[in-house]
Amino acid sequence: MNKQPLRIGIAGLGAVGLDVARRLIDGVIPGMSLTAVAVRDADKARRLLPQIGDLVALRTLETLADDCDVIVECLPPALFRDIAIPAIDKGRIFMPLSAGQLLHHGDLIERAKATGARIIVPTGALLGFDAVRGAAEGTIHSVDMVTRKPPAGLEGAPHLVANNISVKGLTEPLKVFDGSARDGAKGFPANVNVAAALSLAGIGPDRTRLQIWADPTVTRNTHSITVDADTVRFTMTIENVPSDNPRTGKSVAPSTIAALRGLVSELKIGS
Repeated sequence: MNKQPLRIGIAGLGAVGLDVARRLIDGVIPGMSLTAVAVRDADKARRLLPQIGDLVALRTLETLADDCDVIVECLPPALFRDIAIPAIDKGRIFMPLSAGQLLHHGDLIERAKATGARIIVPTGALLGFDAVRGAAEGTIHSVDMVTRKPPAGLEGAPHLVANNISVKGLTEPLKVFDGSARDGAKGFPANVNVAAALSLAGIGPDRTRLQIWADPTVTRNTHSITVDADTVRFTMTIENVPSDNPRTGKSVAPSTIAALRGLVSELKIGS
C-alpha cells in the first residue's frame, strides 16, 4: 500500500529556507512534498518561488502547522516562538534551525512531551554530532569550542553592541567572547547555533565553553571543538563556506535535507 507523502511546511525563505524549498520542489526526497510556506514578505516569496499559490500554499506562522506534518523553522530568532508553539501544540515534527533558541525556551521540550510532538535539530555545521551524542551516553568531562568568523558575519550581534565592540577594519583576529554556550547564544543569536546544538548533544549549555573570534584572516566560518570523555577524546575542525547570509554556512541547507530524508528513508546511517 502506498504511503501518503510526508507534508513539509517551511517558515521563512531566507538563504537556507529558499534552498531547502527548491530542493523539495525538485523532488530530491521521494515520499516527501513541500506543502506550504510562511513568510513575512509574500510578494518577495512569490518572486523567489513561483510555485507559491499554485503547488505550494501560503500560510501564516500560526496556521502553517494546520496541514503539514513537519515544520522547518528558518526564521529570525525573534519569531522563533511564534512558529514553535503552533507546531508543537499540534503534535507535529518541529525542525528548528535556530537551535540556540531552544536554550532560552526550554519549556517547549516539556510542551512536546505533553502533545506528542518531536523536536529534531539537524546536524548543520557540527561535524561529529554522532560522536558527541555517543560520548554523552557515558561521562563527558569537558567540551570546548572556538569559533572564528569573518568580521562581517558578526556585525550587529547584541553582545558587540552592548559592549561597544567594533569589528570593522580589523587587521588581526580579535576575541569578542569567552564564556558559556548559553551566554554565547544570547549574545550572538544569529551566529552560534552550532554551539547550542553541541551543548544540547553533550553536557549542556552552561558547561560547554565557547570562544568567538572576529578574524579577518579567514574566509570561512571555522569551528574547532575538543571533547574529553571517559570513553573517548577527540578534536575536530569544521570550515563552512558562508551562504548568501554571511552568518550562516552553506552546509545548513543540505544538512536539513539529510535530516528530512532520514524521516522517510528505509536505510538511515548514523545514530
